[in-house]
Amino acid sequence: MAVAVALLMIGGHFDLSAGVMTGTTALTVGIVAGQLEQNIWLAITVALVVALTIGFANGWLVTRTGLPSFIITLGTFLMLQGLNLGLTKAFTGTVVAGGISDAPGYDSAKAVFASTVTIGGQAFRIAILWWLLVTAVGTWVLLRTRFGNWVFATGGDEVASRNVGVPARRTTITLFMNTAAAAWFVGTILAVRLTSVQANTGTGNELIYIVAAVIGGCLLTGGFGSAVGASLGALVFGMTQQGIVYLRWDADWFYFFLGAMLLLAVLANRLVRRYAEAARR
Repeated sequence: MAVAVALLMIGGHFDLSAGVMTGTTALTVGIVAGQLEQNIWLAITVALVVALTIGFANGWLVTRTGLPSFIITLGTFLMLQGLNLGLTKAFTGTVVAGGISDAPGYDSAKAVFASTVTIGGQAFRIAILWWLLVTAVGTWVLLRTRFGNWVFATGGDEVASRNVGVPARRTTITLFMNTAAAAWFVGTILAVRLTSVQANTGTGNELIYIVAAVIGGCLLTGGFGSAVGASLGALVFGMTQQGIVYLRWDADWFYFFLGAMLLLAVLANRLVRRYAEAARR
C-alpha cells in the first residue's frame, strides 16, 4: 500500500479512502465466498472489480470537478465505512464476514496470498515476497517508463505538464485505480489469511500509508518521491510499531510516535528540498 500511495502522492494527490477500501475488498471476498458460498477466486475477482470501480470514480471526480482529492476521497471514506457496516450486517446479521476457509478453491488462494516460505531455515510469510516484488515494479515504472515521467510531471505542475502533451487526467485516474488495486491486494491477503473479516477492518490505516510514504521521502506537495523510499518508510514504521511491544512500553504511546515521525519526516523533506533548490541556484 505504501508504494501505491507514494505513486499517488508523487502525482500530487491523496486517497483517504485507501485504508477502508482494504476492508471493503476483504469483506467482499468474505461475503461472496463465505456467505454466498461461491468459489473464492470468483470472490477475489468481484472484489477487484469493486476496487477498480471505486478507484476510477475517485480519479474521475477529482479530474472532472477540480475539487481537492482530500475532499473527494474523504467522502468516499465515509460512504465506504457506512457500506461496510451496513452490508455486512445485512448479509451476515453480525459485523463479521466469515467462513472463507470453507469456500471452494481456498487452498490454492492460500498458497498465493497467505502461505509461508522457508528461507535460510526461517519461515516467512509470502506477503514479504509480494512486498519486494511490488517495490521493484514500482521503481521500474517510475524510473524506466513513460508513465513514470507522466507521474512526476503531473505532480510537479499539472498545467505545465498538460501544455507539453502529458495526459494528466488519464494519469491521475490510473494512479487512483492503482491505489485501489493495491487496497484489493492487501484486503485479499487479510481475508485469506484471517478467514474472517470485521466490518471496521482498515479504518484509519490510510494515515499510516501516508506517513510511511512521507517518511520515505515523498513530498506532500507532489512531484518527488520513490517506491523504494516508501517501502523503507513502511519498514521503519513497522519496526517502530513492533519495537514498542518488545520494549514493553505502553502501546498507547504508539500514535504519539507516529505523529512525531510524520512531523520529523515533513521537516526533513522540507530542509532537503530547500537545500536542493539552493544548490541549483
